[in-house]
Amino acid sequence: MNATPLTGASFATPFGTLAVLVTPEDGVVRSSGFSTMRDTLAALPAPVQARGWVEGALPHVSAAIAAWLEGDGDAITEVPVAQAGGPFFQELWAQLRTVPSGAVVSYQELATMAGRPRAMRAAGTACARNTIAPFVPCHRVVQSGGRLGSYGFGGTDIKEAMLALEGAWPPPGQA
Repeated sequence: MNATPLTGASFATPFGTLAVLVTPEDGVVRSSGFSTMRDTLAALPAPVQARGWVEGALPHVSAAIAAWLEGDGDAITEVPVAQAGGPFFQELWAQLRTVPSGAVVSYQELATMAGRPRAMRAAGTACARNTIAPFVPCHRVVQSGGRLGSYGFGGTDIKEAMLALEGAWPPPGQA
């Protein structure tokens, strides 16, 4: 990566303001979340943070967020992303992006999808360390038995609202 500043934009959603930082040379989302731009930048590795950021238009991100909020929940998983993490975390995050909108998986199911069925704690850690929500949709992971579990991007109320938007909450029979 060169020293060109990242491009940042904020998007109003029903869940709060979504801050997004993208590398302008390739359009890849490097960090995002329901937090301030400062916190979103701070989630990046130091060399990437050092690039700084400038406000700018992100039409591909804007279109995906709009489609997601209008009912195409899979649009957010089509935006190119990259984040720092080891090979197993990369596999877990890649598998998370295959969980369709309107569905949820447990931490154990996610670990199984990544080829290590006993690594459910690692799956939980990967969700907790995800710096590209909702584009890597860790909100689609629930505890065994269908309980919501925690959500580091604003708490369980936001997680529940996001799953409700996607038609995955409440679970069948719990409405």
